[in-house]
Amino acid sequence: MSELVTAARPYARAVFELASADKRLAEWSDTLELIVDIATHEEMVPVLDNPALTRQQKSDVIISVAGDQIDQQAQNLIKVMAENDRLILLPEVAALYEQMRADAEGSVEAELISAYEVSPEQQQSIADSLKKRLGRDVRLDVQIDKDLLGGVIVKAGDLVIDGSIKGRLEQLTSALSR
Repeated sequence: MSELVTAARPYARAVFELASADKRLAEWSDTLELIVDIATHEEMVPVLDNPALTRQQKSDVIISVAGDQIDQQAQNLIKVMAENDRLILLPEVAALYEQMRADAEGSVEAELISAYEVSPEQQQSIADSLKKRLGRDVRLDVQIDKDLLGGVIVKAGDLVIDGSIKGRLEQLTSALSR
């Protein structure tokens, strides 16, 4: 995992510097998300893993699927990564880019996992509480996970707050088995 991050960092840095210079940070976030979605799609993975395809053919497939949703710079990124046999790094490049963007914008990406739908008011309340605790603006990514039974889990960087019923049951099980 750390080798992937190390290998992905120069690509993420290059994209970030380009996006910063062009003042297109949000647009590049969307572009990277799209490219990662394409490259990691269950039907695309076997295509990209196919040793019979050349690196150029692999980049051409991603570019053709993306169509006019990506610009020439994004196409160039895909081509360079394919030439260097680094398409596998796309998810790490996107994640590192998002970290760089959050740092530059003085914000943090937080994941809110709930067993049930969370109202906009509740989301704002949680974001405000996290902002006080972390001292940064918070962008929430809300996900529903019925396995939690109830409650929420909040992840922001290294911070994890597990207020889920499932988490409490696991803690109780652990305490009882000692």
